[in-house]
Amino acid sequence: QVRLVESGGGLVQPGGSLRLSCTASTDRFAVNTLGWYRQAPGKQREFIAGITSGGRSKIADSVHGRVTISKDNAKNTAYLQMNSLKPEDPAVYYCSGSYYYDLDSYAYWGPGTQVTVAS
Repeated sequence: QVRLVESGGGLVQPGGSLRLSCTASTDRFAVNTLGWYRQAPGKQREFIAGITSGGRSKIADSVHGRVTISKDNAKNTAYLQMNSLKPEDPAVYYCSGSYYYDLDSYAYWGPGTQVTVAS
């Protein structure tokens, strides 16, 4: 059983920054990969970034240059730093997790955290 809990969402002004956190808890195996997706109303869920416990990461082209992802293995927590937020960034941001070192496939999901961009 894997539990993912996001935090850090909220209201930010255009051009502002936000850091989302995702903490994983599990009663068995380690969650070796954590990722972030987002879903805006009426749109499909979109991959944003992922990172493994070994430090290998992947960031979507749509946010490249504005987003960084990091992971504190001791805390089982991944961080998504988002800068220069744009009007197209508002969405529910979901944390995703996997036991495997696979940046493209996730079996576990958090409940999501809302990000709103408005002046």
